[in-house]
Amino acid sequence: MLTRILPILGVTFIDILGFSILLPILPYFVKHFGASDLVVGLLFSTFAACQFLAGPLWGNVSDRIGRKKVLIVSQIGATIGWFMLALAHSIGMVFIARIVEGASGGNLSVTQAYVADLVEPKQRGRAFSYVGASFSAGIVFGPLLGGTLYEHFGFSAPFLAAATLQFVTLIVTIIMLPESRNPEGSQVATLSHIRASLADPAVAPILLQMWAFSLALYAWFGVFALLLQAALGFNAASSSFFFASFGVLSVIMQLGPGPRIIDNIGDRRSSNIGIACALAGFLLVPFVHSVATLVPTFLLFGIGMAIARPALSSILTAGAPENQRGTILGVSSALDNLSGVSMPPLSTSLLGRYGPPWAGAVSSLFAFVALVMGLAAQRRDQTQSVEQPAELVAK
Repeated sequence: MLTRILPILGVTFIDILGFSILLPILPYFVKHFGASDLVVGLLFSTFAACQFLAGPLWGNVSDRIGRKKVLIVSQIGATIGWFMLALAHSIGMVFIARIVEGASGGNLSVTQAYVADLVEPKQRGRAFSYVGASFSAGIVFGPLLGGTLYEHFGFSAPFLAAATLQFVTLIVTIIMLPESRNPEGSQVATLSHIRASLADPAVAPILLQMWAFSLALYAWFGVFALLLQAALGFNAASSSFFFASFGVLSVIMQLGPGPRIIDNIGDRRSSNIGIACALAGFLLVPFVHSVATLVPTFLLFGIGMAIARPALSSILTAGAPENQRGTILGVSSALDNLSGVSMPPLSTSLLGRYGPPWAGAVSSLFAFVALVMGLAAQRRDQTQSVEQPAELVAK
């Protein structure tokens, strides 16, 4: 199984490596043009909004014409966006570059659909863990590379590096990546089919649960660095160390224990355990007063995310019709981006008004909602598995 998806794992790693180069650099780059903190936030929201709109569209197109073609078109657009950013001389050009890159950013949902096409249902949880590990590895090394290039060569160098990496991804995709889906001879999903699927009991509940957990995650991502500063007096360097450590933990979990847990106890139970771990971490935030008290929150969140996300993605792909898989994963990606737009201002405003103990409040609320939904689904699954053998005996 790993051999079959190895090319897409490489594409994912290079793609995220290029993207994450931006993370520590962009706010300083925007302020270089004299822009305010509000403009920085608007730039991030603009990018997320473009991805929100593009995700379902790219997913649907990949269902119609194949995954590889969409990945190639998306990567061409992203390469152009990165080069535009490297050559930008005004804040307007920066916004245009981010719009181009955001509108081209259908890679994640199409990548997930690609993996789901190649892997048997019982192995999808493990496969999505490997995708998550590639993603996390890119997040670890990208900021380190971007910071080093900026320090030695200025703002343009990190963006040129990201553009180059995106171009390398494009070449790898063209040469090494086989098409995973043959749309010829398969039924093309219409809008009415898609609407029916999104309302289907096998799809709609897991989409809503994934969205609830996504709201919890993005609220935490938005406030984590500020919590470290407010509660522990961390600076940018020490915060970066913790972010990198989180990435390393995620890679370890998603390559080792995470897939084994999913294989042994199944997607649904694994997702509930992962969400419960993340919730426990969020609930410990009021007790964070030192590095020692931060570690349990840090570990529980990392473990929870590494287990829950791949398992939830596996459940979603199992419920999605094969000819709509890209579209539905695109909807899931769009909901992620909606969370990225809406949640950080909420969690950061609570921290600013009420102090560090409230930094995890929003994440705790939505993680609790996601866990309740997961436990209810697990109970339904158990009830159905008991009823079905009884029906077979009666027949």
